[in-house]
Amino acid sequence: MNFQSSSFRSGLVLLVAGSALVSHSSLQAQSNRPPQPVVVYSTGFERDEGFDPALPLIGQSSWVGSGSGGNGILTNSFTRSGQAAYIGFAAPEGRDEFLNVWRPLSLAPISSNQTLVTFSVLMHLVDSNNNQFDDFRWSVYNTNEARLFTVNFDNVSRDIFYALDDTKGFISTGLGFDNAGYYELVIKMNFARNLWSAALNGSIIINSKPITTKGAALNLGDIDAVWAIHQVGSPGNNYMIFDDYLVTAEATPSIPPVIEQLGFSTNGRFQLRLYGEQGLTYLIEASIDLRQWQSIGEVTAPTGGILDFQDTAATRSSSRFYRARQKP
Repeated sequence: MNFQSSSFRSGLVLLVAGSALVSHSSLQAQSNRPPQPVVVYSTGFERDEGFDPALPLIGQSSWVGSGSGGNGILTNSFTRSGQAAYIGFAAPEGRDEFLNVWRPLSLAPISSNQTLVTFSVLMHLVDSNNNQFDDFRWSVYNTNEARLFTVNFDNVSRDIFYALDDTKGFISTGLGFDNAGYYELVIKMNFARNLWSAALNGSIIINSKPITTKGAALNLGDIDAVWAIHQVGSPGNNYMIFDDYLVTAEATPSIPPVIEQLGFSTNGRFQLRLYGEQGLTYLIEASIDLRQWQSIGEVTAPTGGILDFQDTAATRSSSRFYRARQKP
């Protein structure tokens, strides 16, 4: 499966039976929304925020880096006007293998009103034309400079991988990306339960993985954009553009569940897939008018947090809406 959409989806969209919509489900009822998240850091890399296209990104507005290679600010690079940041394109010095750029966040310790941290960024990978192709990553570190986990976009295979802080290396998500695509990456980190999930253009790509597998300090130091040279000494002139870099924190007991449709089974039952946190119990509810909701099931997410569910009454209505919420 490849993500090829150039549009960005946001907000609450409820799944309609038989439609092509992808669902985002609410953690609480629409009339009982939790307080708005607090912005930890936000930038669009614009000139009025202190970003100059004539200078490298490193050194501007508290952004720092390690390694060498191209980094800076571009103008009119996305589907709208304005500035965005980039890493890549210009070769690193000597045999440098990595370029990391980040803005220190230093959320330590994680307080009771910061248990759920959300990182979002708009991104686009521009392909090489020198027949060398590299990896571009988003890596999360704690304040001890320990890497906690990584989401990796492999520009050789065009596949998406992730890595934890264990010895298993990079694991394929089974999903891919397109160099023509513009993507919104959203990573949600529940520091209270040591779990994280990631979505690309609104679809879950990684679900309910441990932030740390070996007891590293559960706090947030920085979230790095990374250029990883695939063949050391022969870098590609590919690069990653990124914009609307946003980190928020809120007091929420879990990562909000997501429902996706799988379509009708051969026996006529409508199939749903729930992405939640392992060990938590969720209520699945349905409605025909978005006002009156009826419980159609109660499920507990297994290891990995992914569970399939069937609605046996879906064919009784011409349209049907679904949502999931954590059981109090």
